[in-house]
Amino acid sequence: MTDLLLGIDIGTSSSKGVLVTPDGEIVARVSRAHETSCPHPGWVEHDAETVWWQDFLALTRELVAAAGDRKPAALAVSGIGPVLLPADSDGTPLRPAILYGVDTRASREIEELTAELGAESILERAGTALSSQAVGPKWRWLARHEPEVFRRTRLFLMCSSYLVHRLTGEYVLDHHSASQCDPMYDLRAGDWAADWAALCAPGVELPRLVWPTEVAGVVSAAAAAETGLPQGLPVTAGTVDAWAEAVSVGVAEPGDTMVMYGTTMFLIQVLADPRPHTGLWTTCGAFPGTYSLAAGMATSGAITDWLRRLVGGDFATLVDQAAKVPPGSRGLLMLPYFAGERTPLFDPDARGVLAGLTTSHGIGEIYRAALEGIAYGVRHNLEAMRDSGGAAGWLVAVGGGTQGGLWTQIVSDVTGADQQVPAETIGAALGDALLAAVAIGTEPDITRWNPVASTVRPDPAAVDTYDRFYARYRELYPSTKDITHFLAEQQRESGH
Repeated sequence: MTDLLLGIDIGTSSSKGVLVTPDGEIVARVSRAHETSCPHPGWVEHDAETVWWQDFLALTRELVAAAGDRKPAALAVSGIGPVLLPADSDGTPLRPAILYGVDTRASREIEELTAELGAESILERAGTALSSQAVGPKWRWLARHEPEVFRRTRLFLMCSSYLVHRLTGEYVLDHHSASQCDPMYDLRAGDWAADWAALCAPGVELPRLVWPTEVAGVVSAAAAAETGLPQGLPVTAGTVDAWAEAVSVGVAEPGDTMVMYGTTMFLIQVLADPRPHTGLWTTCGAFPGTYSLAAGMATSGAITDWLRRLVGGDFATLVDQAAKVPPGSRGLLMLPYFAGERTPLFDPDARGVLAGLTTSHGIGEIYRAALEGIAYGVRHNLEAMRDSGGAAGWLVAVGGGTQGGLWTQIVSDVTGADQQVPAETIGAALGDALLAAVAIGTEPDITRWNPVASTVRPDPAAVDTYDRFYARYRELYPSTKDITHFLAEQQRESGH
């Protein structure tokens, strides 16, 4: 029987798993929805036990059952990141995990650390300016606001490393994930910045660094009994989900760029060398010797889902209504900053704006304006990548938002760029399986695993309209910034 490769990813709003043969045939795929917790304004959390581990158990048991008599050869996991999960010396979480840039609680600590270390020094050494994405300020927030938790903390875990530790007992973190722990990782040295890490998280033992393609350990007897996985199964170090997703579609060479359509829009461009930019994240890549420029919007699919719930409809109906509306949404323009904005603004107090609304507009126009607003945000980030010296080559679209075709078409029309859509857009779980294959010495051919299925090309008739609207989009944020900041403060005071 052919050995199989397992890939499991824990995302923001769902977890997915796949079982794949060494030549890329998907034998089984499973998924499980979950929710985030927002206990206070600006806080976004996951409970590691009830979300990460229970999802992992459910997906693994289904995949092991689907394997039948065939033997799993290796497992790789990925998850949302960067996140901060403080744990005791046994790896038991001491509080829910503080999520990535959508969690904006550490604004004060960002300002403090930037002042202490110097903005230019941080950008040069860590590769990225401090923002709500950074882990270091969240460590300081924890020490200040939850000192008893901080006092008991011995280990620092992320989603993937929590699963690896629970499965194997190994305390590791992959280089890519570490490079997102600003300012605690020295990007050019390729190692922890020990002095800055001690400043952010004094007394916390930092994990051993490995690459996502390395075997971190093997499934223990206890984990085998709980999961149904075979004892001794190799487990890779894992990584952040977006980078595993980039691997799944062959984004590996300098200039290759992924646009991920999900709860949040995320972009990754592969670099041959670091190119720090004040409005983007510069990180290690998924493979040794590579780097990445990354960009992320705070809300994208979250907005479309909010609209769906607001009107009590379904996505198919909303997409059909929006498709009947011409480019420009009959004079509507949306800023999609419903939870602040990450790159390239780094403004947690930015808020959504819908300009031009009249009583003649319906849900079709509003839904299309949301898709267009997100597309303008994609263009803004691609332009920031270009300004940093990155040169977009192959642009590939992935994620659940690629289904249906309207959203991807609007993004191509707004950006003027072709997008390749692969045959499989299942996401990071497939990339995990590929990383597992590499870790055990297999040389998978990604063009065979996941070939391009279609190409989305810009509609010349729409490009001119969107150029004019994009110029106004860029004006709308600075024109409304003071107002939305005032409103954000009122929301915090009201507990909303």
